[in-house]
Amino acid sequence: MTEEQILGRLQRQCSRREYCTSDVLSKALKALEGDREAAERVVASLLKEKYVDDARYAAAFAREKAHLTGWGPVKIIYALSAKGISRDVASGALGEIDGDDALKKLSKLLEAKYRTVKDQPDARLRLLKYGLSRGYDYDDVDKICRSLVK
Repeated sequence: MTEEQILGRLQRQCSRREYCTSDVLSKALKALEGDREAAERVVASLLKEKYVDDARYAAAFAREKAHLTGWGPVKIIYALSAKGISRDVASGALGEIDGDDALKKLSKLLEAKYRTVKDQPDARLRLLKYGLSRGYDYDDVDKICRSLVK
């Protein structure tokens, strides 16, 4: 495929869904069979024409992961940094998440988990580990765990 054909294909993909720069670069590299210079030209064109915007991607990613999958802010920031998005942009994307909704989501997650571990002697520890693995702050997880395990 030529560079123009790949650019057109990536433009169509980016107009349907948000992609970050690193995802588009890997797609372009694969399509161009490892030609890094051509792939970077394609990505630069997509960035210039606003098909790809890391801030927009980060905001959509944060909203999706917080609302649909119940991820906490810590896990979201780590996932975004793994995609090559700067910490400043990732932190700005967390502004898309309502703090009260995140705490309600955490509370629901921990209550559901508590029903499965309530008879075990280390129930509080298991709840703490679970809440932290979901990417929430220790203080928030600990507060809810203490209210559940009295």
